[in-house]
Amino acid sequence: MHVLRIRTNKSQEIIDITSQVEEAVKKSKVKEGLCCVYARHATCAIIVNENHDPSVCEDILDMLNKLIPEHAAYKHDKIDSNAHAHIKAAILGPGEVIPVKEGKLQLGKWQGIALAEFDGPREREVIVDIVP
Repeated sequence: MHVLRIRTNKSQEIIDITSQVEEAVKKSKVKEGLCCVYARHATCAIIVNENHDPSVCEDILDMLNKLIPEHAAYKHDKIDSNAHAHIKAAILGPGEVIPVKEGKLQLGKWQGIALAEFDGPREREVIVDIVP
């Protein structure tokens, strides 16, 4: 198991972590199996999506903000004003599983793995576990 520490810089952003996950797969020496990528937090998510055009990440954040605005009389906001972040993270989910073949992640040509931050800036822990 590998733990990635990712420092986010904005309240909401999507950070490509593909290269760090690929490095964890390489270090594991697993040739065939599954790579589980999991965020240990309730206000961020792990996604697999296009990592070539940065406007895709902007579009994802823009649409999530339209669907789930920052302040909308959420009950949880009475505690710490981040209900929107919990809802976005719950919809996208805390993790992804990517097949590993011949020691490489089996991502599509335009796919990458990203941490979606909704309550930053913070330091986030992402667990990468490669199962043979």
